[in-house]
Amino acid sequence: MKGSTLTNGADTRSKGAARDLLSAYRLMLLSRKIDDKEIQLKNQSQAFFQISGAGHEAVLVAAGRHLRPGHDWFLTYYRDRALALTLGVTPLEMFLGSVGAADDPASGGRQMPSHWANRRLNIPSASSAVATQCLHGIGIAEAGRLYERIDAIPDRASKFQQDEVTLITIGEGSTSEGEFWESLNTACVRSLPVLYLVEDNGYAISTPVEVQTPGGDLSRVVESFPGLKVFRCDGTDYLASDDTMRDAVAHVRARKGPALVHARVVRPYSHSLSDDEKLYKTKEERDAEARRDPIVRLRDLILAEALASGEELARLLGDVEREVNAAADQALAAPKPEPDTATLYVFSPTVDPTSSAFETAPAPTGAPDTMVAAINATLRDEMARNPRMVVFGQDVADASREGALAKVPGKGGVFKVTHGLQKLYGGDRVFNSPLAEANIIGRAVGMALRGLKPVVEIQFFDYIWPAYMQLRDEMAMMRHRSNNGWSCPMVIRVPIGGYLRGGAPYHSQSGVAIFAHCPGIRLAFPSNARDAAGLLRTAIRCDDPVMFFEHKHLYRQTYNKAEYQGPDYMVPFGKASVVRDGTDVVIFTWGALVQRSIVAAQQAEKEGISAAIVDLRTIVPLDWDTIAAYTRKTNRVIVAHEDQMTAGFGGHIAARIGQELFDELDAPVTRVASLDCPVAYAPVLEEAILPGSADVLKAIRSVAAY
Repeated sequence: MKGSTLTNGADTRSKGAARDLLSAYRLMLLSRKIDDKEIQLKNQSQAFFQISGAGHEAVLVAAGRHLRPGHDWFLTYYRDRALALTLGVTPLEMFLGSVGAADDPASGGRQMPSHWANRRLNIPSASSAVATQCLHGIGIAEAGRLYERIDAIPDRASKFQQDEVTLITIGEGSTSEGEFWESLNTACVRSLPVLYLVEDNGYAISTPVEVQTPGGDLSRVVESFPGLKVFRCDGTDYLASDDTMRDAVAHVRARKGPALVHARVVRPYSHSLSDDEKLYKTKEERDAEARRDPIVRLRDLILAEALASGEELARLLGDVEREVNAAADQALAAPKPEPDTATLYVFSPTVDPTSSAFETAPAPTGAPDTMVAAINATLRDEMARNPRMVVFGQDVADASREGALAKVPGKGGVFKVTHGLQKLYGGDRVFNSPLAEANIIGRAVGMALRGLKPVVEIQFFDYIWPAYMQLRDEMAMMRHRSNNGWSCPMVIRVPIGGYLRGGAPYHSQSGVAIFAHCPGIRLAFPSNARDAAGLLRTAIRCDDPVMFFEHKHLYRQTYNKAEYQGPDYMVPFGKASVVRDGTDVVIFTWGALVQRSIVAAQQAEKEGISAAIVDLRTIVPLDWDTIAAYTRKTNRVIVAHEDQMTAGFGGHIAARIGQELFDELDAPVTRVASLDCPVAYAPVLEEAILPGSADVLKAIRSVAAY
């Protein structure tokens, strides 16, 4: 670890060095005083949360001085106040966040303070979920490389800098998260211009570093990663930090590969105001940390080198305190958000995929073909139309070793949905990911933040859960938590469902309702080839994150084939399809239950019961108008879906019908769904667990007879 040295051997008494050190000292002091003022506001109930960057200031100011706001990219975490100030975030902007003001530029009062966001400075909206930003940083760095390489993007020159650096900051505790290791893996494999700054203050809240990191030394653990340059410094020593950050930034900017700076800092305040470090830190330990306070150390250096007098530093302190108090007063006077703005920006305010703009006329060509063929053709045409579109996931490429492409047929996914796309558009736009679902989604979020259009695949719905944090806390929330400052429009294609004969518990799940409970994600679920093409094109062209569920059983069925409807055919979201009209009972359904409901309705017709079938096609948004109209028309309702009965999405539909349309019902709303157990391997068990035509027919008879 570097000790304190005079920067580049220069005499700190020189005017330039003196100005630099005094400027750095002022930024560090400003950061600390904002922390102190926020604590005061919290104690006065004028702010509602506080978490400080105290003890981290020296290395963060050094980092900010060697990086370029608006040129480089910054994936930050909540200790980074001094970095944000150095990059250009103002004290007023910070206090607007503290008091939850409507004019808070980071979130409009939606996100906690100290979660930085600034589009002008290239600081994407920060999350409270630790380490998730690591994968966003990888996607952001990859996006710069893609803009550099894909000539077809019309305005690409304005989208990247040839020597840009992506800084990812993280605490040593957060390096225990899988996203950190997944990001490090990809940064090294792809030799990305990424710089990690690990701010190691020794504690993850109350858990000391040696309890969670082997040997208590993160840099020692990662130094054997191929292609990763590791730097170490005392992050409380400004001169040592400045030297280290200069070298690390230069390494990455010169395109020598990723680097990691391990900075040992201190945390002189508790984790947050919800924590009391005296409960787990001894007085001796706290006293030792106080002696390493970076502000005290730099002040002592300035005085020792006679760069300023005690009186001059006292005047500087007074100036900083006046600036902080004035900014706080101005923020306290700022208006709070209006209550009726709470639901704004869950989705795009400008692009509405339910509108007539997404209802285009079909131009059918060719013979009827399968859902797989329709999806493949849609991806092919959309990639031709939009050079910003990239496709990646597990096994989606034809062959990762491009030298083999001319000699092999190509993979194109386990279901061959993406077959041929890499051969058409190249390995920069169609490529395989590691076998890591969070890696796929997190990188796609980063790419989308920079204006690319990722269309990614999770190989099986059953394995989507490692990505749930990225889907729920990052992708879904990005636009809303940043008050429409940032968004990540992207598409996640997800093969889903059972009826496979042999799929068993880990290839047959259908948990749509879980994602319907995530505000900010649109959910589409086609039942046939025609709708698959039209809905997928809408998903790609809309401005929101979309999960596009593709039922594996439906991929190659003959009953749902259709002609390809042309390169501009779209089906608007939130518009159900009336598959079969009827007067006695209506079945609201989607996915594989559509065909099973048709078979049941045909049998019921022979028994004198007229059953209508409505294929909802999208779960979010829901076509409530059609649901209401057919409830009024038939007065008897069945909701049929493949997901389990308990907490399945059919329960929401049934509850809403009961609440809003109770007077229209002549019978209780009846649900048809899977048993509340995993789907089993043996075909006889799978058939017992999943709903079939016989179950739907039984419901039709029961409801009609009520």
